[in-house]
Amino acid sequence: MAHPLHHAESSARKFGGVPDDYQFVHDWFDSSKEHLGLFVHRAQKHHTVGIYDAERHFGRSLTNSAGRVVPIRWIGEQHVREDCQGRIPSLADWLVRIQPEPWMANGRIDNDPTQIVGDPRAVWIEAVSNHQTILGFEDWLLKVSVEHIQHRQNRAAA
Repeated sequence: MAHPLHHAESSARKFGGVPDDYQFVHDWFDSSKEHLGLFVHRAQKHHTVGIYDAERHFGRSLTNSAGRVVPIRWIGEQHVREDCQGRIPSLADWLVRIQPEPWMANGRIDNDPTQIVGDPRAVWIEAVSNHQTILGFEDWLLKVSVEHIQHRQNRAAA
C-alpha cells in the first residue's frame, strides 16, 4: 500500500463505516515515514509489538460510523498484512536483518577520559589536520578502539 488513506479505505470495506473511522490508526502506523520515506520505516511499527502498541495507544477497540465495534488489533493486523505481503512479522524478524555497525555495539561511559567525545569523524579530521595520523577513518577508529581496550586492561591489571 502506498498511503495510509488506502489502508483506511480498505478498513472501511472490510469492517464497515467510512475511511475516516480508521484514518488515525493507519496514520499512526505510517508516522515513521516522517523520518525515512523508504519501506524500511516499517521496522518501527509493522510487527507484532507494533500492533499491541497501537492497542495500548488507542484502546482495545473503536466504534465506527456504522455502529460496529472493531478491535484496534484487527485494524493493525490488516495494515501490517497489507504492507508485508500477507504476513505479520515479529519485531525480531526486523531486528535480525539490521546490518550491524561499530557504533551500535559499544557503549561508553562519558566520564572516561580515553573516550572520544562528540563526533568521531570530527576528531579524526582534526587529528589528520594536526599531522597526528595518516590513517583513514575506519583504520583510525579501529586503532583508537584497540588503544582504549588496552588502556582499560592496563587499568584493570594495576
